[in-house]
Order: sequence, then structure tokens, then C-alpha cells
Amino acid sequence: MPIKNKLKIFNDPIYGFITIPNSLIFDLIEHKYFQRLRRITQMGLSYLVYPGAHHTRFHHALGSMHLMQQAINVLRFKGVSIAEDEENGLLIAILLHDIGHGPFSHAMEHSLVTDITHEEISLYFMEALNEEFNGSLTLAISIFKGEYPRKFMCQLISSQLDMDRADYLKRDSFYTGVAEGNINSERLITMLNVVDDHLVIEEKGIYSVEKFLIARRFMYWQVYLHKTGLVAEQLLTRILKRAKELVLDGEELSCSDALNHFLSVEINKSNFEDSTLQVFAKLDDYDIISAIKEWQYHNDFVLSNLCDMIINRDLLRIQIKNKSIKVSELVEHKRDLMNRYKISESEADYFVFQGKITNQAYQQKKENIDILYKNGKIKDIVKASDQLNLKALSKPVTKHYMCYPKKKI
Repeated sequence: MPIKNKLKIFNDPIYGFITIPNSLIFDLIEHKYFQRLRRITQMGLSYLVYPGAHHTRFHHALGSMHLMQQAINVLRFKGVSIAEDEENGLLIAILLHDIGHGPFSHAMEHSLVTDITHEEISLYFMEALNEEFNGSLTLAISIFKGEYPRKFMCQLISSQLDMDRADYLKRDSFYTGVAEGNINSERLITMLNVVDDHLVIEEKGIYSVEKFLIARRFMYWQVYLHKTGLVAEQLLTRILKRAKELVLDGEELSCSDALNHFLSVEINKSNFEDSTLQVFAKLDDYDIISAIKEWQYHNDFVLSNLCDMIINRDLLRIQIKNKSIKVSELVEHKRDLMNRYKISESEADYFVFQGKITNQAYQQKKENIDILYKNGKIKDIVKASDQLNLKALSKPVTKHYMCYPKKKI
């Protein structure tokens, strides 16, 4: 039997060649749970706005692992002790940090399951893999959960300047073509250090951090919270909600067995078992898109029209305002829709609704980004920076939106 070469190299459009460091990580990448990420879009339906945004969670996971390799090398060069098993734990934790994402990433997070986050599902996957790989992921799980005693390692996985953000900002900027989000992640990593078991950025890297935070703000307003992407995501969640409503009412809908399971059963944290995980592992973007293509011809007014809007990119109109939406505006649009199509108020609610979006590029009270000066002093980036905008970036900005149909559905 031929021996498989497990020290492969990936050619990434962002960083060039990414190497797989050992056979365990190769086997994890080869596993069906991880290969599923090839079929999960990184940015949901953002490709309806930015046609190039078809990259996947698979791309992102490999990129994050690559940056973690760089971070480990930089910290070791600066005298920070990182044992081989800790290195492995860090690489596995970042590689699998998003493995629990459902179809279209965040869009499906509260539609297929309730009261459970993708991070918690990632943990279920990691625990299942740990059993399969004879406990090899135990340290990685401890770091992922933030329980490992060396706190800077947990910060590399999840903080305001972690390897996850360092990759997705640069990657999403590249695939959308939004140049304002392009950060110098390699420069940021080169400036990393550890003081009293906490990550810091050396003084020379202060401008790179400023650029990182401003880029994050731009990407949220311009890309992640773009009004067209926002309304498309809302339509997607409403499609699943309506489908679930119909199925629980006894209607048979054409879809994959995996999707049908989540439409037929209310899944939450209390009943998310190993068998549920196995079904969830079969779900990806293709299940949703193939179902929507079928459902656009269903005789249910709500389901068919919502699906048609996504498939043909003929979306609802959306207005974004700085102030709360007046109830009278919603009532007017809803009444008009009900009269025109003789539908009930509950059905009209699928097409006329409001919500709010919040953008906060930096949270001062949560895992601060600290700057290390040559004299040993440490300051939070907001206090250390002479960029006045950073103080403003630490305050949440909330906007309100209203969605309603164009003149004719």
C-alpha cells in the first residue's frame, strides 16, 4: 500500500505557500468534518454585492493557521517559551475555530438551531475529533475554551487582535476588492510580544494597529453590514423560518434529509446530541441553495416569493437611518401589502420588518490591545495613539433599518 505524503503545501492567493506542519494536522484537514468547510461560504450572501466574495471557511481556516505559525516563530525568536505540544495545540485550535459554522456562515446561526452559537458547535466537533484521534486535541480544546493557564495563547485564538481577525480582514478585503480593509497582518505579527503572560504590541507597531482598527470599521460598514447583504441575509433567515413553520404544520417540502431534520425538529442546546452533530455535519450551502431553487415554485405565497427574491436577486427595498423607525411607516407598508395580495398580517411580517445594526471597531473593556513602550510601560491603544479617531472607534454606533417590498412582489 503506498504511503501518503502528509507534508503537503497549499498555494494561497493571499500568503503564497502554506505548509502543513505535521501528520496530525494533515489528518484533521483531510477529515470529512473539515472538508465540509469547502462548501461553507465565508461571507454568506455578500457575493450578491461583491461578485468575487465566493471564498470559503476552508480558505480562512488554513490562512489563520498560517498566521499562527508565523506568530509562534516570532514569539519564540523573542524568547517566549512555547513547547512543541503547545504549538500543536495552538495550530489545531485556530484551524478548527470555525468548524461549527452552518450553511452561509452567520446567516443560518439562529435559523437551523436556537440558543446555540457556532463556537459551541465548533467545540462539539473538536470533542468528537478528540475522541476519534485518541485525545490528541485535549490541549487545543483547553486553549480554544480559554481555560489554558498561559493566557496569551488563548488571546492568539480569541481576542481583539487574534489570528482569526488578522486573516479574515485581509482575506475578505482581497476577495471583495475593498482596498480599505487590507491590513498588514505580517507586520502586526512581527510586532507581537508577551509581557506577564499577556499579548502586547511593541511600540513600533502602533500605526499598524491603528490601520487594523480603522480597516475593521470600514469593512463592517462597507462590507459586513452593507445594506444589500443585510437584506439578503434577513431574507435567508426568513426563508428557513417559513419553511420550518410549514413543515411543523404538516407540509412536505422538497429538500435534503439533513435539512429536513432541522426543519422538522426544534434543535437547541439541551437536545444537541452526538446524533444531531452527525446530521449537522452533512449540511452545507448546497443544501440551502438547492432547496431554495425548488421552493421558489411552491404554492405558499410567502415561501415562494422569498425564495424568488434570493435566486433572482430581486430583493426587498431597505432604508437605513440614524434614528428609530416610526411604527406608522411600518404599518403603512404592511397594510398596503395585505390589501394588495389579500394576505394576513403574520404573512406580511415576512416582507415588512425593522431592525438595527451596530458597529464597534474596538471594545476598550474587553481584552485590550496593549502597546509596549521601550521603557517597559504598557498603555491601551486608545491612550497610546495620537489618532483621535480611535477614541471614537471604541464607541458603538447604532443604525436602524426598515425593509419592505418594492411596488410589486
